[in-house]
Amino acid sequence: MTRHCGWAGTMTTDGNNPGVSAPETKLSFGRRLRTSLASPKPIGFYLFLLIAVTVIPAIAIAAVLLHRNDAAQREVVQTLAEAMADSISEAVERELTGMTTALRVLSTTPSLTSGNIEEFYSRARTALAETGSYLILLDENLNQLMNTRVPYGTPLGRTSDPRSSRQALESRTATISGVFFGQTSQQWVFNVAMPLWPEDEPPRVLIMTRDAASMADTLSQSMLRGGWNATLVDQNGIVIASSFLSTDTGKPFFLDVTNGSSRQTARLTDQMNEESYIAIVDESQFSGWRVVVWAPAAVVEEPTRRSLRFLFGGSLVVIAIGTLAAWYLGRQIAKPVRHLAQDAHRLGAGETVDATSYPVAEATTVSAALAEAALDRKAAENEIRLLMREVAHRAKNQLTVVASMAKQTARTTQSVPAFLDSFQKRLYGLARSTDLLIAGGATGVELRELLLVQIEPFKPDDPTRLELSGPSFRLDSQAAQTVGLAIHELATNAAKYGAFAARNGRLAITWRIEEKMLVIVWREYLPALRHRPGESGFGTKIIERMIGGTLEAQISRKFHSDGLECIFRIPAHRVLPNDGRNAPSV
Repeated sequence: MTRHCGWAGTMTTDGNNPGVSAPETKLSFGRRLRTSLASPKPIGFYLFLLIAVTVIPAIAIAAVLLHRNDAAQREVVQTLAEAMADSISEAVERELTGMTTALRVLSTTPSLTSGNIEEFYSRARTALAETGSYLILLDENLNQLMNTRVPYGTPLGRTSDPRSSRQALESRTATISGVFFGQTSQQWVFNVAMPLWPEDEPPRVLIMTRDAASMADTLSQSMLRGGWNATLVDQNGIVIASSFLSTDTGKPFFLDVTNGSSRQTARLTDQMNEESYIAIVDESQFSGWRVVVWAPAAVVEEPTRRSLRFLFGGSLVVIAIGTLAAWYLGRQIAKPVRHLAQDAHRLGAGETVDATSYPVAEATTVSAALAEAALDRKAAENEIRLLMREVAHRAKNQLTVVASMAKQTARTTQSVPAFLDSFQKRLYGLARSTDLLIAGGATGVELRELLLVQIEPFKPDDPTRLELSGPSFRLDSQAAQTVGLAIHELATNAAKYGAFAARNGRLAITWRIEEKMLVIVWREYLPALRHRPGESGFGTKIIERMIGGTLEAQISRKFHSDGLECIFRIPAHRVLPNDGRNAPSV
């Protein structure tokens, strides 16, 4: 007989496991995955995880600090390079300004103004001897009239740099040329040209020329270290002088620094070899020349790369050492743990467990604790029996107090409703004291808290009508119950006949320690005392029997014209916690 399933038409099967539905397969896989993730791991795994959590953030922090330190160092290096560029630029401008000033002085020489060129030549050559500078005089057609590089009268041709001379004539100001190859000197030179405008004569141009190589001394005055170099470039990007290679003079500078502002710091790329450079460019507004302080980016960044390589290698070493340490420590810890597990099973079975010493101090401590657990178990059982007897004893005391309250209340009331009302209020007072006892435990109950708890249901809304003052004092649990019942009775009477019954009544409670006695003063103030009870009621009996008899207190009660005053003088040793001489309950 073939049995058919009613859901066969809606059931799909897994190709690898016929007869098992796909949802069930997925559910089983998910359950297995969660079980695998939640399965216990060996202690070595957690040790390795701990080392990883400790080491990896430290490495990350070190990398961040290294990055910040690199940024700070780059900023310092950049600042120093900028200062270096400023210093070189100022030195170059001083040289050019000096040449311009010398031209102005020489232009006022009488022999020049009178047209005696030969005499002017002699004076100028003597003045410029050993300065590295030479003087050239041009006519209006830019032909050389004299050149102190060669003897006077030597045939001279047209100036090798007509552009700057023509610009000087057009602007009527001193002009600084770029670097060019001088035909007379056969050197790379530069000129400072100044126009002269004699009266009734054609204009002339007075030029002071210097070899470009002389500017290399100006560049070498700055301390260039760590792969940094300095190059002086003219307006057209041609090298005037360089601290890198002296043969670069007259060649275009390999970096494009002709674009941009007068002051820039950039990362430039050499188009020939595609190498990056860090360059600080400072352009002179006076000459148009540029001072370039530059260094290969790879050289500047090499310390950072070296530090990163060291950090990476050190990290691998630390991780490897941590892995080995985790494996070794895991073995050292796992073995004692297995032994401790066996001891725990024996303890659960009620067998005796002996303390064992292990290489791990904590495992030895746990073993000693397990060995003591059997002994502690018996001690705990004895303690539980003692606590049960204490609970039974306190329950009997409470029942005795409740029975006494019921008897006394029944004697002083005339009807069942009155009995229930009075008895219920006294039970509430006893319950409030019991709450304090439970909260205080073995330390006892604070007297101020006991007073407030018992008076709280009766006190008026005006806080000025209740005054409590006295030092901190804790009561024994049994004494707190007794005193609490007495305060409850006094507060009840105050609400019926005394301070709280009158509109302007006031209650002041003070306590102090006087000659090893706890003195409590209950003082009520009201405009006129309207009721003076003659026969002692339940409240008075509570006070006399429980406070006076149980706690050996001296009680005095006095009715003044403005209210009741009760003074309790209780031996301090009868109410202190953990005294061991608590009075028996009534």
